[in-house]
Amino acid sequence: MANPVRASLLVTCLVDLFYPEVGVAMVRLLRRLGVSVDFPSNQTCCGLPLFNSGYHQEAARVARRTVRLFAHSEHVVVPSGSCAWMVKKEYPGLLKDDPALGAQAEGLGSRTYELSQFIVKVLGAPDIATDFRGRVTYHDSCHLLRGLGESQSPRQLLRRLPGVELVELPGADQCCGFGGSFSVRLPDVSAAILKKKLENAEATGADCLVACDAGCLMQMSGGLSRKGSRVRAVHLAQVLAGSDSR
Repeated sequence: MANPVRASLLVTCLVDLFYPEVGVAMVRLLRRLGVSVDFPSNQTCCGLPLFNSGYHQEAARVARRTVRLFAHSEHVVVPSGSCAWMVKKEYPGLLKDDPALGAQAEGLGSRTYELSQFIVKVLGAPDIATDFRGRVTYHDSCHLLRGLGESQSPRQLLRRLPGVELVELPGADQCCGFGGSFSVRLPDVSAAILKKKLENAEATGADCLVACDAGCLMQMSGGLSRKGSRVRAVHLAQVLAGSDSR
């Protein structure tokens, strides 16, 4: 490809520390789709945990660093609706007292996409070849659905995969109970929410419960493992990239 689309990967903390295979799947997938992928090696947390805990000044320091680090990226692709939301929706407000940096934050937000949105809205939803097969159901993560208003891009990609049957999840738009520090501060409430989510997933008869956020993936895969369920929780990138990424 003479002039490939260029994208920088903002990998997120949870993918970096707990789900590196998701990052690998994402890079393999994007390169297969003709995207030139780079990885700014000095990236850190996006600042969302700080922001959600009320430490806005500290989150602003992280935002300033991230804005500068990705200043020259053509596009920024994130395997997480929550981190994409943080960059797109909260960075401009955190940096509004510095007009120049605030404008850079606005620009970065306009170039930042959650993975499924990037594939559909920037790449034009190309046909994707994968050897993944089976029945899947999809969970809407809270930030991707409510923060970014996205519900259709992941479903569009899943429906178009040969050999993959998408079954709608009852209560797909309901939280999985993770919510970052919420699951630590209110574990009983979190566990009750998760129980309902997993019961609904198992009732679909799906082989895999697909999500676009590693936080949801951690919450749901842990619950499925503890109850000895046959259902596996997987990231959308792993489904699209194929068996080598699972």
